[in-house]
Amino acid sequence: MPSSGRSAAETAAWLARDAVDSLPEGALEEKLAGASREGRPLRVKLGIDPTAPDIHLGHTVVLRKLREFQDLGHLVVLIIGDYTARVGDPSGRSATRPMLDPAEIERNAETFQDQALRVLHASPERLELRRNGEWLDMSLQELLVLARTSTVAQVLERDDFAKRQAASEPISVLELLYPLLQGYDSVAIGADIELGGTDQKFNLLLARHVQRAYGKPEQAILTMPILVGTDGHEKMSKSLGNHIGVTDPPAEIYGKTLSVPDSALEDYYRLVLGEPAPELPAREAKRELGRRLVAQFHDEEAADEAEREFDRVFIEHQPPEEMEEVRFDSADGVVHVPALLEEAFGVSRSEARRLLEQGGVGIDERVLSASDLDVPAADLDGRVLRAGKRRFRRLRRQR
Repeated sequence: MPSSGRSAAETAAWLARDAVDSLPEGALEEKLAGASREGRPLRVKLGIDPTAPDIHLGHTVVLRKLREFQDLGHLVVLIIGDYTARVGDPSGRSATRPMLDPAEIERNAETFQDQALRVLHASPERLELRRNGEWLDMSLQELLVLARTSTVAQVLERDDFAKRQAASEPISVLELLYPLLQGYDSVAIGADIELGGTDQKFNLLLARHVQRAYGKPEQAILTMPILVGTDGHEKMSKSLGNHIGVTDPPAEIYGKTLSVPDSALEDYYRLVLGEPAPELPAREAKRELGRRLVAQFHDEEAADEAEREFDRVFIEHQPPEEMEEVRFDSADGVVHVPALLEEAFGVSRSEARRLLEQGGVGIDERVLSASDLDVPAADLDGRVLRAGKRRFRRLRRQR
């Protein structure tokens, strides 16, 4: 949508078209009109705690909305929460998050930042990258000033805390500080607008209260829907194994997309691609979605190859044309299959045994059973080892 010739009301309606909340009512329009009068871009904030190293399609829902603000000439301030990650966001949690190692947080921050740039404009006029350790590494006096901006009653209003109180689950003082620290991020960078998922609504609204306490203009907020995972039930999450990662190999992205439930297709098209689902049979709509996603995060050639490979493996029931090799050795003439799976795919021994029990492991056309823990080495050289539906390795014996 080009910005020229559009009123603030029209632009606000377009930006909020697929959001769940645009609060307070009329605030987004006022921010847009004010920025136009002042001849400046809006500062649009997103805070992300790097608690995991990779981002998935669920993250891109908010990133895509940020990109829309960038396309209209506004500045996105992406805050990597290197300090708030040490506290742990209590949103959606029934227990206190474990403390993360600072070195792990830093590694995650680097990869998350790089992956976010697959969606966002990287030019300095459109993107400002910050770490909230810049301002949250504060003195005790500054922390006490921040703590005075809100009451315990206000913080305990959030659903997560209310549910845990009702269930007599503990809530740490550190968790009570989290919404205030996130709110101070908005003070520090002068946020005009903040975006987040619907699970962040409380934090985003409390940030307005913190800004007001510091004598700053209060931000408008937009909350975006939570994308369901490939299981069709839970929110997309790497820990639940129902995610599609933006750095997944093309074949993984394509194959996982075809497992998306029919009922979720409209949301995937609308929230990830920004358009309605095509009027096609569900199977064809999924194939089109898979091609589009691979092209977006890799390229068109990779999308074509991923589709050909999928058809070869799952329709023609042939192994992939190209696959990694894994070397094995055996002093006594047999190979322990769980150990082989661990070496080939990086799975744990217990996960390997579960795959065997579920019939998810094969050697060429033969499906192994739970009793096939040891296999003659002579039966493996040159064969194709399969784990699950989409993971293959060519086996080569050490000479």
